[in-house]
Amino acid sequence: MIQRTVVAAPDGDRPLSALPAPLPLEELLPGGGPWEVELGFGKGRYLLRRAQEDPARRFLGVEMAAKYFRLLVGRARKRGLRNLLALRGEALYLASAVLPAGFATALHVYFPDPWPKSRHHKRRLFDAESVDLVLGLLAPGGRLFFATDFLDYGAEVEAVLAGHPQVRLRRHDGPWPDGARTNYEAKYEREGRPILRLEATLLAGETAGTPPVRLHPAAEVAVVATGWVVEG
Repeated sequence: MIQRTVVAAPDGDRPLSALPAPLPLEELLPGGGPWEVELGFGKGRYLLRRAQEDPARRFLGVEMAAKYFRLLVGRARKRGLRNLLALRGEALYLASAVLPAGFATALHVYFPDPWPKSRHHKRRLFDAESVDLVLGLLAPGGRLFFATDFLDYGAEVEAVLAGHPQVRLRRHDGPWPDGARTNYEAKYEREGRPILRLEATLLAGETAGTPPVRLHPAAEVAVVATGWVVEG
């Protein structure tokens, strides 16, 4: 049953426990095209559109909610999309323990849960101590696209990204060039609700083709606090 399945490929579903880590993406979705990832795809509006528009690229979506996961997988298979892979699970866990580092050219995060209560801040994707897990999915030169209508949270995300030593940050003052990317965004644009849109480019590390080698300064403090010693 799909609600028990974590990995859904065009040809069927496989339990994560039956697959090695990091996930063998090239086996699950062969083709050679560049990868784009969306964390928290909701009803899948953006992933489904992009996968249909650009069959030469490969797309991976991560979603925790079983209802939305089933909805996207069903629609993708009904449309015969061969370039879309879906994972059901918690994004930070998958980024840290399952997905390969530095494999994606683009990463999309739209209208994530801001977890406004202080005790829930550790669940945020863009906390200073977790942002490197997210950015670590990108290859050097890869881009992160982010949008939120929670402007206070958006300002915190902007500050976290602006403070990263391997990120070049740009704020979009208006809509995306290709229009609204989620159902929420389309609704909020009609309502005239303010939306913060960010585009962050991951700068190349010391060696081409490697994931980020420098941590966010706040993350470096946290690593030291755990007692680990990083040499080099």
